[in-house]
Amino acid sequence: MDIIKFFKLLYKRRLLLICIPVVTVIITYFLVRYLPDQFMSTSRIATGIVDQSQQVMNQGDVQESKISQEFSNLTQMMMLKKMLDQVSYQLIIHDLTSKTPFRAPSKLFNTLSPEVRKNALEVYKKHYQDRTELSLWNKDETGLYEVLKSMQYDDVSLNKKLTVYRVNNSDFIDVECTAEKPELSAFIVNTLCTEFISYYTSIVKENQLKAVTFLDKLLKEKYAAMNQKINELKNYKIQNRVLNLNEMAKSLYGQIADFETRREIAEKDIIGYTAALKDIDNRFDPKDRRYVESAMVKVNGDVIAAKDQLYNLNEDYVKSNFDETYKRRIDSLRGILNERIIQSSDKYITNPLAAKQDIVAQKLSMEISLQLAQNSVGSIAKELDRLNRKFDALVPHEAVIQSYENDIDVASREYLEILGKFNQTSMTSSFSIQLRQIQEAMPGSVLPSKKMLLVILSGMISLVFCIMILFVMFYLDHSITDAKELVAKTDAPVLGTLNTVKGGGVDLKEMWQSAAVNKDILQFRNELRSIRFEVDHEMGDSNKVLTITSLVENEGKTFVALSLAYAYAMTDKKILLIDGNFAHPSITGIVKPTHYLEDYLKGKQPSPDATPNAIHILGNRGGGTSLMEIGGRNLINEKLGELKNRFDIILIETAALSEMDKAKEWIQVTDKTAAVFEKGRTITEAKREGAAYLSGLGKSFAGWLLNKT
Repeated sequence: MDIIKFFKLLYKRRLLLICIPVVTVIITYFLVRYLPDQFMSTSRIATGIVDQSQQVMNQGDVQESKISQEFSNLTQMMMLKKMLDQVSYQLIIHDLTSKTPFRAPSKLFNTLSPEVRKNALEVYKKHYQDRTELSLWNKDETGLYEVLKSMQYDDVSLNKKLTVYRVNNSDFIDVECTAEKPELSAFIVNTLCTEFISYYTSIVKENQLKAVTFLDKLLKEKYAAMNQKINELKNYKIQNRVLNLNEMAKSLYGQIADFETRREIAEKDIIGYTAALKDIDNRFDPKDRRYVESAMVKVNGDVIAAKDQLYNLNEDYVKSNFDETYKRRIDSLRGILNERIIQSSDKYITNPLAAKQDIVAQKLSMEISLQLAQNSVGSIAKELDRLNRKFDALVPHEAVIQSYENDIDVASREYLEILGKFNQTSMTSSFSIQLRQIQEAMPGSVLPSKKMLLVILSGMISLVFCIMILFVMFYLDHSITDAKELVAKTDAPVLGTLNTVKGGGVDLKEMWQSAAVNKDILQFRNELRSIRFEVDHEMGDSNKVLTITSLVENEGKTFVALSLAYAYAMTDKKILLIDGNFAHPSITGIVKPTHYLEDYLKGKQPSPDATPNAIHILGNRGGGTSLMEIGGRNLINEKLGELKNRFDIILIETAALSEMDKAKEWIQVTDKTAAVFEKGRTITEAKREGAAYLSGLGKSFAGWLLNKT
């Protein structure tokens, strides 16, 4: 896209770009000059959301996103239709009852009769007290809404004048209103703040009361459920005679552990005594053993009797859970047994083996201890079985009691959690709402007038709009306006351009002979000279016949051919102009020649005279015929050869390339071809075939002549 070309288009349409914004500015000025001045009133509301001085309880760090959401909810709630309707009712009630209404009565307002006004006032007051909206399904209330709308007191009109926003990141919300009267703007702001605080307080208190009632009911239910679980546990312990299951289990476990320890000690003693006795028996000779036993029969009898008594006491001691009384008796009997053993050791025995008496005494003592240990193992095992059965009996009780205790724990935690919420909600509901109006709206000062700004904006917007339209037209316009674009589109050279001459017409003879010509004619003449030079350069010395055609009709090839003939006539050359367009013989119609091409080709007329500085013309009789229908190619080449010998340059205007092959017949028998293209036209798909044909001629195609630039 050529930006320079676009700027040229803007320069060309400069009058349009000036006139339209000026007209827009004038119209806007007359529209806005009677606009009333605007006054602004502002009020401020403290919310207590981020103000720590107003917090009843420390809520900890609150995320900024949650705080922003709370402020958004408040601002959107203030702009609800319910809130704006309350303001609308207050405004219309004021205008119906006051002698100084805020606004002049509208046409619809003036049509209301006194009875209708009285009824409307009652309906407005009732809806205001009930905080309800006017039903548009009701015909009467629809009429009352239209009255509000005609006075611009409806919610839509108020919404356009109100602005509610949070002040930076503070705890405050500002409410602003612009109106044509300062009292009206202040009244709207104060009424909206009052109604919003009242409505917000009522719904918060109502929700808090519902929450307290619900939590109180739930708290009682959870308390009753907790007491029921406690009573079930109590009854189970009474029925199963369970005092303290944990202590009982702990005591039984301790006894079992003690008995298992004693059993292990007894089993270890049995193993030790058995091994020691076996070793002692291996040391004695059988003869010595008989001697000792025969000598100590009475002493051994006393020892055995003491052992039996000691065994019985040991069993009673174990069964009594190791009572200290039996322990003292066992110790006393052990002392007696030791005396008997010592007595058997001290008894005089005349035997050469007297040195082994001490070993015999130790053996007797070990045998007594072995018997005591063996007897203790049995008693301890019985007692362990009894304790284990008693311990196993506690397991089912433990499972049931643990289930009851878990239920009680869950019920108590639920009760305590709800109790905390109940206390917090009760305490919160006992405090007043933190939302309050800390700055009342006062009649505001007049705002800077926007009239001049609107006028300037209208001019700028209209200018930008015009530029955008021109840009769209420029972007969508594929027409060719200069030689550079024509070369790019057709890939063929341009011999020159011819400008448009303003006025009713051009006298070619006067244009070349007169010195006093206007700027357009002078430029046209200079461009013809340039084209004449380019054509001479392309034709060379050997080529004399130039065909002038176009892609479609009405591109000005007749005028270009006549103009180029006059340009050559000024160079003292013999010029022949042939009207080869049989379908539209325009040159013949303009000049009315005496010689015709058909007659010349058929030999009915001689060729025209060749006179320097004169333009000789061969017309045609029309009829839509073609060149090859008049004579064959050999005849045509022969006749053209005669004309080449007599004239310096022969210009032939042919039909357009869109006229089937009529132009191509001429192109095949001529030396060079030039095509006329009118500025502002596009090369459509239908024209591309003709342009491609011309480009395919190679050096035979001299180039384009861009017309009407």
